[in-house]
Amino acid sequence: MNRYYYDFHIHSCLSPCADNDMTPNNIAGMAALAGLNIVALTDHNSSRNCPAFFVAARKNGIIPVAGMELTTAEDIHVVCLFEQLEDALSFNDEVDGQRILIRNRSDIFGDQLITDENDEIVGREENLLTNATQIPIDALPALVRKYRGVCYPAHIDREANGIVSILGTFPEALDVRWAELHDIDSESAFRENFAALRNKRFLAGSDAHYLWDIPDQRCYFELEDEPYSGALVRSNLFRILRGEDE
Repeated sequence: MNRYYYDFHIHSCLSPCADNDMTPNNIAGMAALAGLNIVALTDHNSSRNCPAFFVAARKNGIIPVAGMELTTAEDIHVVCLFEQLEDALSFNDEVDGQRILIRNRSDIFGDQLITDENDEIVGREENLLTNATQIPIDALPALVRKYRGVCYPAHIDREANGIVSILGTFPEALDVRWAELHDIDSESAFRENFAALRNKRFLAGSDAHYLWDIPDQRCYFELEDEPYSGALVRSNLFRILRGEDE
């Protein structure tokens, strides 16, 4: 068993609010410099840069996780993670059918760039990715599990698009095991103030939109990794995320 430092909330140049320098290779290279071991790419309402990120991550010794930061119908941000890249891409197709299509104005909102494994631009998402989908928060966990994924509310300690800020509480009935904090030091305060969070586990997430937002190693999982492979480490991570270790 070894310690694996993580960040499961990073945006690429596909997210309009992220810097265009947030290419798959730049993210993977910066994560390696920061000492991270497992990194998820979580663009707004899309996983289309995950294939390129998987290649870039492996070149830099990073174990990649395919993800998405989905915006629910209530305008709540939720991190969705998938053990298999193919499941993330199938979920992406599902979400595409639930998006409200508004033409992107790159001069206002920013570019939405799709790249290949060499960071070459191979396409652009023409419709804005940051607006709400038609998927309600209470229906999302089951939908993500349909694609063998895990989801949890993002940056619940933030005003913008945080579940606590929008709903005024953390719903008791929400079927998730985890919640993300931008500032992991606020964990005890959230446990104390919200009864529904007292039996939840917490993750840290940088919500990085710029290369300098990617944090140095701090938060980690202890994971079994013998005989070593990235796939085994990722599988054991998802066992924990699904609660199979409980």
